[in-house]
Amino acid sequence: MTEASLLESAISEYRSMLPSVGARRPEAWNADTIRRRLVSAHDWTDPGAGAVVELARDYGAFMLRNALALAVAMEKEDGDLGF
Repeated sequence: MTEASLLESAISEYRSMLPSVGARRPEAWNADTIRRRLVSAHDWTDPGAGAVVELARDYGAFMLRNALALAVAMEKEDGDLGF
């Protein structure tokens, strides 16, 4: 599977999870609820889910898209933090 296909799959998976969390406005989504759903339905550890939610809320798609592109170019599949 290509990186683009993996990304599209993850976006689709998480989009289907978010409407059931609450309001459609991103600023209204509850970080703890999203974290719990990532743990229960998407096989994340609690620390990993918390980090992903924090990254998404703090940095947003623009910064993370560029970080993803750099990680792919560096062939860095798993980060140094051990998630």
